[in-house]
Amino acid sequence: PLVPQPAGSSDQAYKFLNQMMDLYRSGPTPRLVQSYRGGLIGAQANTSSDIYDDAVVIDAYLAEGRGGLARAEVIGNALLYLQAHQASHDGRLLNAYAPTPLQATGDVQVTDPASSVGHMAWAGQALAQLYAATGLRSYLAGAVAAGDWIQAHCRDARGAGGYTGGYTSSGTKIEWKSTEHNIDVYAFFRLMARETRNPAWSSRAAWARRFIVSMWDPRAGRFYLGTTANGVTPNDAAQVEDVNSWSYLALQDPAYAASLDWEITHLGVTAAGYSGVSVCAGDRTGVWFEGTAHLADALETLNQPGASALAESYRSDIAHAQANGPNADGLGIMAASKDALSDCGGGYVYASLHTGTTAWYILATEGINPLSGTPISAQLGGRG
Repeated sequence: PLVPQPAGSSDQAYKFLNQMMDLYRSGPTPRLVQSYRGGLIGAQANTSSDIYDDAVVIDAYLAEGRGGLARAEVIGNALLYLQAHQASHDGRLLNAYAPTPLQATGDVQVTDPASSVGHMAWAGQALAQLYAATGLRSYLAGAVAAGDWIQAHCRDARGAGGYTGGYTSSGTKIEWKSTEHNIDVYAFFRLMARETRNPAWSSRAAWARRFIVSMWDPRAGRFYLGTTANGVTPNDAAQVEDVNSWSYLALQDPAYAASLDWEITHLGVTAAGYSGVSVCAGDRTGVWFEGTAHLADALETLNQPGASALAESYRSDIAHAQANGPNADGLGIMAASKDALSDCGGGYVYASLHTGTTAWYILATEGINPLSGTPISAQLGGRG
């Protein structure tokens, strides 16, 4: 039976983000936000900050309206600082850094030197969102630099086009193409087209979309993971959640809405007292709460009979984990209901409290779609 999402659950989630943001400094000093706390990741003393997580946290703070704007700007200023102090000086950001307060060049400590296109697109999107909310040209300049880096280094002419995966930690160019990364790029470039009124960004967004729709498997009603290294052959080694919910959040095209039904059917999990969806079809032994929030947000965006009620049920599942899940503190939300839940690609997610998961829960609760190409400030309407 549907248990309503408890009142105040989002307020508690914001308290967790505030705590994580202020672990090492409070106030206006530019800084990133530590991604995980507690559980196995906490026991390993991992204090890294993933810029994808920082971008989603910026979006969540912008969804808070005026109350979260100052905090969103602090994180955005950190992204600009890191961009300005990157040795290549070409708009690039690296995947992860230490959440050290950024006051001098020596404060920049890289923890993952790869440059993933998905991470770059999310960071650029967050900067563009900040520009839309504040009108400050520095944020737009940072977003333009990030987008230009993606265009210059990752645009690909093989097969259906699109953008390659970026660069590894050793500096090697990644030749495969990810459907998820191209969704990120499409959403980012659409927002840039709106904010700059430069048609070049619309053309770039269309190039990413061309690749995304080429990855649709109409028989299965879902998207392929991407391509192999040849840039043409579909890679179906794993069937994953984010590609299929984010595709609807970005495209909002009824022709591909079956991807949400596919997720509900093929990734649904009820295990050890928790419910939601898994990361991938190959491991349904636990719930991926971040992915469950993705799906809830997509169902709310779908706005079809029964979709909102199902979205509410998923949000209630996450709120249950917020209060009762492994390593719960009543504020933040753990990435997964168990440790070492596989992503079917050699990686794992854990039951540690996670800023990215908590931020996505807020976005799903507030009905904010960060991949729509529309500023969050505009989505808020009179709520800001």
